[in-house]
Amino acid sequence: MCFRRKFRVVEAEPPGDVKEAFKKYAEGGTHMTAEQLRRFLVESQSDGSVTLSDAERIVEQVLQKRHHIAKFTRHNLTLDDFHHFLFSADLNAPIGSQVHQDMNAPLSHYFIYTGHNSYLTGNQLSSDCSDVPIIKALKRGVRVIELDIWPDSTKEDVHVLHGRTLTTPVELIKCLRSIKEHAFSASPYPVIITLEDHLTPDLQAKVAQMVTQTFQDILFVPKLESLQEFPSPEELKYRIIISTKPPREYLEAKGSEDKENNIQKGKDSDDDAWGEEPSNVTVDHENNDKSDSEGSEVNEDDEENNDCGQEYRPIGAPAYKHLIAIHAGKPKGGLKDALKVEPNKVRRLSLSEQALEKATASHGTDVLRFTQKNFLRIYPKGTRFNSSNYKPLIGWMHGAQMVAFNMQGYGRYLWLMQGMFRANGGCGYVKKPDFLMNVGPNNQVFNPRAKLPVKKTLKVKVYMGDGWHLDFKQTHFDLYSPPDFYARVGIAGVPGDEVMKKTKTKEDNWTPVWNEEFQFPLTVPELALLRVEVHEYDMSEKDDFAGQTCLPISELKPGIRTVPLCNRKGEMFSSARLLMRFEFV
Repeated sequence: MCFRRKFRVVEAEPPGDVKEAFKKYAEGGTHMTAEQLRRFLVESQSDGSVTLSDAERIVEQVLQKRHHIAKFTRHNLTLDDFHHFLFSADLNAPIGSQVHQDMNAPLSHYFIYTGHNSYLTGNQLSSDCSDVPIIKALKRGVRVIELDIWPDSTKEDVHVLHGRTLTTPVELIKCLRSIKEHAFSASPYPVIITLEDHLTPDLQAKVAQMVTQTFQDILFVPKLESLQEFPSPEELKYRIIISTKPPREYLEAKGSEDKENNIQKGKDSDDDAWGEEPSNVTVDHENNDKSDSEGSEVNEDDEENNDCGQEYRPIGAPAYKHLIAIHAGKPKGGLKDALKVEPNKVRRLSLSEQALEKATASHGTDVLRFTQKNFLRIYPKGTRFNSSNYKPLIGWMHGAQMVAFNMQGYGRYLWLMQGMFRANGGCGYVKKPDFLMNVGPNNQVFNPRAKLPVKKTLKVKVYMGDGWHLDFKQTHFDLYSPPDFYARVGIAGVPGDEVMKKTKTKEDNWTPVWNEEFQFPLTVPELALLRVEVHEYDMSEKDDFAGQTCLPISELKPGIRTVPLCNRKGEMFSSARLLMRFEFV
């Protein structure tokens, strides 16, 4: 009896703001008509496009869920029905689900959802290679898939694996077929395959044949050897794009070095179950491992710069070269040369996360100018053996389109990545803000380190939470009592905007009511993400994780909204959610 009483879930009543809204728009009555609901949605929720038939449809859906019989006898909402509507993730989401940005600009004008070593099922050293993580990534809207291609043991076929590690290989043809089958399951916009190529010309020719036969007419093959401007996502809908270095035929391998020969052995800093706090990592990291020269700084970190100890002559597999739409690789010389913008040519440059930090510290404006026309791809440092990730904002602030992440990892940085690409209907392409594309007087470009004025302030009210009793066992958080939940709400963005705040802990309650409001002044709202986490307070041990989400602030709908929560991997819980209000002032 005592056990059952302690674990009983008590349904919380509607918050005061919900009651006030109902009273106002129902004009003091006990029921709200569809027309009154429409007025509430237009005036209070800023949903200006809502019609009367939309409101009638919402009323019908709420009644269908809550009152199977009443739906035939009445066509209006009680206060509890109104609260149910506001607290429904499918009826009252915090952001839109449709593509709404201009998709006719060149590809380089977009941030693109990008995977790193997309074929790995786990860690970087000994996990299996498979097409399964590639399929999962594509189903989540990832648009850039990376494949490391190597000769198999017979030197007659091509395998995908993380070279010079204990990872078990998967056949390239299997990966290509899975990409073709699932490429557009979540988004119609182009999939870019970045190849890290370790092949002889004979095998490059074989890859060209595989790629051509697998993708046929959906493969985008440029008419010119090198493009002067990238086509738009709209022009490239349902197309596959190949990006790699143009091939060079090798004569003789005189020895090899690991592509990460400069890495320092050590433990990942991101080994905590939730990952390091994003605000703890800044652009201005102190760097003790300064390179001797600009040139070594650029080349030592390049994943695709695997020509060490080999002689080449510039004759490649012509069919393979013909398929490359986005040319990768670096010109000779230092960082300044690598970031040169060529008038009649566009290309892709790859830098490790450390090289990006060095580059932005010494050549920040050059990086940003480069990304206005060319692709910049950032990849994790070699010591992230456990497939952890890094802070993506540093790349985005400087216009990097392809911030490559280990999608099979987890932690706060991956949550930020997932949050950014919930924007624009989750299609995997998010248009860069205009200020990253504009050049001002005296050739000036955006400087993320500059102290900027506040553009707008976001007011966030956290009303309550519910649904954990449906997603978790009764004893998941505490053996003998209901959980003690608290919420953390904050901003990830440029350094001046980053902050994290916390509600009070509500003890012994499966449906906590906080009713707390927070204000966040924003200098660059276009790059800001709203971070939401819920934890369960534990006096004796580490607090338990109870859900998280990350939402692009530029997409937030004003008003009272339901915020669905996700697990550590970013998968949405069935029921756990928060009721919140967003207001821009």
